[in-house]
Amino acid sequence: MKLRWSDVTPKADYLGRRALIGGGIAAMAAPAWALTAKPSPYSTSQKPNTLEEITNYNNFYEFGMDKTDPARRAGAMVTEPWAVAIDGMVDRPGRYGVDDLALANALEERIYRLRCVEAWSMVIPWIGVPLASVLDKAGIQPGAKFVAFETLYRPEQMPGQVRPILDWPYKEGLRLDEAMHPLTILATGLYGEVLPNQNGAPIRLVVPWKYGFKSIKSVVKITLTDRQPVSTWQAMQPSEYGFYANVNPAVDHPRWSQATERRIGAGLFAGREETQPFNGYGDQVASLYAGMDLAKDY
Repeated sequence: MKLRWSDVTPKADYLGRRALIGGGIAAMAAPAWALTAKPSPYSTSQKPNTLEEITNYNNFYEFGMDKTDPARRAGAMVTEPWAVAIDGMVDRPGRYGVDDLALANALEERIYRLRCVEAWSMVIPWIGVPLASVLDKAGIQPGAKFVAFETLYRPEQMPGQVRPILDWPYKEGLRLDEAMHPLTILATGLYGEVLPNQNGAPIRLVVPWKYGFKSIKSVVKITLTDRQPVSTWQAMQPSEYGFYANVNPAVDHPRWSQATERRIGAGLFAGREETQPFNGYGDQVASLYAGMDLAKDY
């Protein structure tokens, strides 16, 4: 049975939590699109994490390196108005508003597993649209093979960018067939609400079979290209972070095992879970990598 967020968590139980000072989330009523978003057959039946866990424990180094920094510091980021530049090998380049890319009547509810490269995991109920629909809107030209993404660079609102933690702005990339896969989405909502700043507002990538750092947040640019882009972590530490970053329990990170994971919110005495190849989405995506050496092409 495929569950929606409304099936697993009564709305009244979490709406009040959005006013939490520590969470940095403004209180708001559910937007109309959240009430009409279509449930997706791609959703997992696993129980989602709570809103507090999802919005108060995450990596967004633009706001600091601690897991609680994004929730404490992201409130200053201005997300309206917002435009995403789509360029490169497309027929209709331009700057697109979030509402133009993620039409309300096209939004879907996707409850996905999230596996961080740091060996912790969550289950998150996203609201979004297939990335394929956005790329089709721009018109993919023959010869395009990859999709590059870029995050907002605004040090005055993103204090982590003041320090050279990474080479800003944050960049990521996918092969075109990965980007066009139906599991790959651009999310604009979370738990039936507008996406919180600390989770990548107003629009972010979600690729559930890859480690979480591939799902770039607060996207401002999408480029179609015939050359493989270099992602931020790949450029910084290529021996630890490859371009593909598919969840693979058989290939350890140089500094820790990837065979198991710690489920956030599972409790102090809960044991670690076995990590599944492709984060459990192998039936849908393994064919994308047929004939590849996934230990070499990590």
